[in-house]
Amino acid sequence: MSQNQLKELPSVSEVLLECKSTKSLNNKYIAYIIKSELESYRRSAKKGTLKLKRAQITQNILSEIERSTAPNMQSVINGTGIVLHTGLGRAPMKETIAKRVAKRVSGYTNLEFDLPTGTRGKRQDHVNGLLSALTGAQSAMAVNNNAAAVLLALNELGEGKEVIVSRGQQVEIGGSFRIPDVIKKSGCILKEVGSTNRTHLKDYEKAITKKTGMILWVHTSNYVVRGFTHDVSLSDLVLLGKKKRVPVVADLGSGALVDISEKGVPKDMLVQDVVKSGVGLVTFSGDKLLGGPQAGLIVGKKALVNKLKKNPIARAVRCDKWRLAFLEESLRSFGDDGPSKDNLTLSLMTASRKSLTKRGETILSHLPKKTVVTLGITLLESEVEAGSGSLPEENLESMAFRFKPKGISASKLAAQFRAGETPVVGYIHGHTFYIDLKAVIPGQEKDLAGAISAI
Repeated sequence: MSQNQLKELPSVSEVLLECKSTKSLNNKYIAYIIKSELESYRRSAKKGTLKLKRAQITQNILSEIERSTAPNMQSVINGTGIVLHTGLGRAPMKETIAKRVAKRVSGYTNLEFDLPTGTRGKRQDHVNGLLSALTGAQSAMAVNNNAAAVLLALNELGEGKEVIVSRGQQVEIGGSFRIPDVIKKSGCILKEVGSTNRTHLKDYEKAITKKTGMILWVHTSNYVVRGFTHDVSLSDLVLLGKKKRVPVVADLGSGALVDISEKGVPKDMLVQDVVKSGVGLVTFSGDKLLGGPQAGLIVGKKALVNKLKKNPIARAVRCDKWRLAFLEESLRSFGDDGPSKDNLTLSLMTASRKSLTKRGETILSHLPKKTVVTLGITLLESEVEAGSGSLPEENLESMAFRFKPKGISASKLAAQFRAGETPVVGYIHGHTFYIDLKAVIPGQEKDLAGAISAI
């Protein structure tokens, strides 16, 4: 029986001859996919469980080739409502900005070249001035993400020495990034002080010895401890650091540059305020509340920033021309009156329910009435999180489509939306599928309507 089933398997060359849309791809890669698929069918044949005929097997392999050779990363509509969705790329940026950056950067650039003098330049100069001006810091630099920024600061200021951290600030963020682990990997020794819920200035003071390299203050941006609690203010830590000649470094995480609480976004600690406290260094992310590309931003005292720039790790975690160009564009979006409309992330986060309702009604107007009835679509009020560990326990007002179709489960409906020509990622709550409008980019209304109509 198994021998007969094995005879149904096509050869690699047979399948290759049937391929029509893969001329631009390496045949070795195509052959690799074919062999992998054939091996799976071969195992089934040997077990006597293969029920498909040769033609169907060939067609299945061709379909897999089509799927596997398409660009893996593709544009999706974010219907989760979470603007800073890590899985979907965090901070979105305007297509017009991407085009501007591509025009300047796709060829050769003055990444490390000083055009006026014709001599070697420094890549940090492209963002140093903007970062320093916006935050009020003496100097600044950028690396590829905030984890790298923290690692670099720890290694330079605390390698082989003790780093003092409150037990209540030993955070873990997504991807198992834990403060105790990064301290260890940076070559430093963790010195815990206080308790989970209460840490006092005297705890820090008692912990400082000749072995102390730095005090690390970590913003608990992705969780909240309530009740019987006590924290030490940054200004008090700075005074203690000056007294004991120990640098204080603040890991701010999300890194908000503006207060947009009047527009419905809960206030987070501002980078400028942390800089004003007098800390030696502040580290924060570029792709969260800043609304830029993935980057780790370091601002603070010039002497300390210069030390970090000379550290060998700085080269290992440096930004390329694309990241720096996008970062520059993002920083330029902050004017005297706050972020401009060019900052897509903050525009999405501050969108009112009124504006989202109008957009939702526009989408509904593009749908056949039969589709609305069949899928049981209702536009209703919702609340969403900012995402990426920003603004914990705080919700943003939004609007969402609720789907209650007959005969289709929420999970099946969600899968159908993800498999569409324009993938739509929503969420399931209480066995019901939703598409929230908070993170749907303006201009995607027709695409979303088309995706809904195609179900």
